[in-house]
Amino acid sequence: MPTVRSEVAGSPYTRAMQADAVSARPDPDFPRLEVSTERNNPMFASPDSLAEALAGTGYLADDGLATVSWLAHRLERPLLLEGEPGTGKTALAEAVAELLDKPLIRLQCYEGIEASQALYDWDFPRQILHLRAVEALGKEASDATELESELFAERFLQPRPILRALREAPCVLLIDEVDRADDEFEAFLLEVLSTWAVTIPELGTIKATQPPFTVLTSNRTRELHDALKRRCLYHWIEHPGLERELAIVRTRLPEVDESLANQVVHVVQRLRAEEDLVKPPGVAETLDWARALDALGVSQLDPEVAASTLGAAIKYREDAERVRVALDRMLAR
Repeated sequence: MPTVRSEVAGSPYTRAMQADAVSARPDPDFPRLEVSTERNNPMFASPDSLAEALAGTGYLADDGLATVSWLAHRLERPLLLEGEPGTGKTALAEAVAELLDKPLIRLQCYEGIEASQALYDWDFPRQILHLRAVEALGKEASDATELESELFAERFLQPRPILRALREAPCVLLIDEVDRADDEFEAFLLEVLSTWAVTIPELGTIKATQPPFTVLTSNRTRELHDALKRRCLYHWIEHPGLERELAIVRTRLPEVDESLANQVVHVVQRLRAEEDLVKPPGVAETLDWARALDALGVSQLDPEVAASTLGAAIKYREDAERVRVALDRMLAR
């Protein structure tokens, strides 16, 4: 299974120091990226073979998603996935990492995230300890330049997700919920995704030997800028149809009774189609509901059991009240 590295915060004391690094542009004279050695992977021979390989990890991709994922790998382009929460956007990155047996490096975006929190940080406590140790040894002022180079040496650098991805490529980089970040962070991402390089003033330019397989996800809480979309291949993930969702449940939860799985999927499908819900349940909620019912030892879904376990699928009070009223009709024999 892939190793997941998640970073969502950096030291607030370093933001001023990172300003130069964020605005610095990579050296245009750096050599071109190497051709990916993963291109000859038989699992990526065609979109169909990729879909089959993904199914082996438990992720069932339709033809459109399999094709755009294959193209993102072949063309070494970032893949931007938009869709309702719970439709499998994040799970695709996890499945590809498992498929390639590569590290999954995750950057969780949030309101107010800054470029420094995605790139790198300096280990200030260790730097201060080093400075005090040098002072205790009585180093002279003439050694100031040497001391500065020691303080900003590689051993004090704390790489964040994007810098890790550049260094550890080939890997899978997941930039999750990018729509929660602001315009400035989008501009930063656009530059990194265009050059696959960053400049650290104290250490120089770091460039990926090959681009990581990159997946950006968005729940479309706001529109992303055209410039970022143009840099990526794009795919909108819809809620799956009845047959595909049932296949997903059977694949991911083989222990769940087949009759129960059928009932859960049918109810979820009707909730999406017939009820005007604030937040319709996604595939993730379908799986959670089926898993919860199975844990209770339920083999048949009835209105009482459905109402008592509704919290696994419905997350808004207004929706829950509406669904409870509809359950009798949906589960009528």
